[in-house]
Amino acid sequence: QNYLDNFWPDLKAAHELFDSIVQARRERESESQENHGKEYPEHLPVEVLEAGIKSGRYLQGALNVNKHRAQLEAFVRLQGFGGKEAG
Repeated sequence: QNYLDNFWPDLKAAHELFDSIVQARRERESESQENHGKEYPEHLPVEVLEAGIKSGRYLQGALNVNKHRAQLEAFVRLQGFGGKEAG
């Protein structure tokens, strides 16, 4: 803010952009506090997920995303399926 005020006092678009960024950051911090420091709220309570995994309703695994095609290509490697643990 000081930089803009001192060096670009008449550059209205830059001041508007800065204000927008500050507002978005405040909203994000507020949401984070509401979610107990987590960036994203949980979709299901942990107890429900754990029970669902034990019952077989849900599967647990690691999400792998192709860094070159992140919007198009990803898969979940399920725990206990395939890999080197079979033998």
